[in-house]
Amino acid sequence: MLVKDWMTEEVIVLDENASIMKASQIMKEHNIRRIPVVRGGKLVGIVSDRDIKEATPSKATALDVHELYYLLSEVRVKDIMTPDPITVRPEDTVEYAAVLMLENRISGLPVVDEAGHVVGIITQTDVFKVFVNITGIYYGPIQIGLEIEDSDKLDELTHLIISHGARIISILTYREGIDSPGRQVFVRIKDLPEEKLQALLEALRRNYRVRYWARDDVSRVKSPRVSATRTAILEGRVEA
Repeated sequence: MLVKDWMTEEVIVLDENASIMKASQIMKEHNIRRIPVVRGGKLVGIVSDRDIKEATPSKATALDVHELYYLLSEVRVKDIMTPDPITVRPEDTVEYAAVLMLENRISGLPVVDEAGHVVGIITQTDVFKVFVNITGIYYGPIQIGLEIEDSDKLDELTHLIISHGARIISILTYREGIDSPGRQVFVRIKDLPEEKLQALLEALRRNYRVRYWARDDVSRVKSPRVSATRTAILEGRVEA
């Protein structure tokens, strides 16, 4: 899964000489937390809401309204931005972008082309959407976590699940260690009648170590924002 397929393409950018007042207004208006900063159309930095808060006098300041307004209109984003921010390319994988964010403790990355122009931005929220999409939770509520001896057993596992009338939505797997023959496997399936589900679980327990099974009821999630994301995923769209 590539960054270009999940990034927000319509990115607001600011010239380095824009005031922090303008940056603050844009963030509030568009409900965003960071803005790429450009010079001559090329990325030179990024300014966040935290940068602006740290550069803004506290409410306990002795400055009057006019002095404060003047200060905010005079300070430029280039004076408070993070220069030369970490970036990714459109052709990088989402996993790579996620590692960069995790290791550097940042929540968003500008996406630039070979010339250094900003072509998008990818955030933690986008990574969450990728995760939700690949797990298939909106399509199947039941997840079964188990251990198998090696990857050769995957064919046997899937055959056993299908033979019990289950429809597999996704299979996620990882190896415990580089030299370990065992694998952790997480299978998500469509809902089943209780009798069929219990029969499947019993068959799995006879052949593998079943760590858990869970039924996720996403219908209980009432957030309109989450509902919009669900609709986008089901329709094959990606929303910022």
